[in-house]
Amino acid sequence: MNVVIIKYNAGNIQSVLFALERIGVNAIVTDDIATIQAADKIIFPGVGEASTAMKYLQEKNLIAVVKNASQPLLGICLGMQLLCSFSGENSTKCIGVFDEIVTLFKVNNTSIKVPQIGWNGIHNLQTPLFNNVPENAFCYFVHSYYVPLNTNAIATANYTLPYAAALQKDNFYGVQFHPEKSAAVGEQILKNFIELI
Repeated sequence: MNVVIIKYNAGNIQSVLFALERIGVNAIVTDDIATIQAADKIIFPGVGEASTAMKYLQEKNLIAVVKNASQPLLGICLGMQLLCSFSGENSTKCIGVFDEIVTLFKVNNTSIKVPQIGWNGIHNLQTPLFNNVPENAFCYFVHSYYVPLNTNAIATANYTLPYAAALQKDNFYGVQFHPEKSAAVGEQILKNFIELI
């Protein structure tokens, strides 16, 4: 199994690498186009800011590589948001796999903090990405922006409102939470992704 993690100027790549190692998967971290295209599975992680990340992907000619991937691809956190069409974070045009607009949480209650940081339940779980993951399992989230519920949502979370905790369209998957920081539940989700046909 040839698993590639796309290298770009986003944090958390090392955590994803270690999480994969814990489930017995050795991945390659690279921004080499041919290596990415030859992979069996692609992971597109991310902690960072949308416009900076898109600029780096453009400079490395990686936008089309991601958009035209034919193998299973998993976007994590910012990676999932960049797979959408547009982000309100610095008014950023994104890759456009999912025709959705990434939106800032709007909070009127001072007791509710943005970003959302911490554990939150996920429910309405669909597709084999969530095999053996119980409804309302807790995952670890860190984000100020969210993707509204839509027809590609395969999991839901609630923080000030219900929103898409995960997306899927064809061979593209995205999760807003961090499976690499979500203990046994996150490891199961990564294992399920690796086992996708």
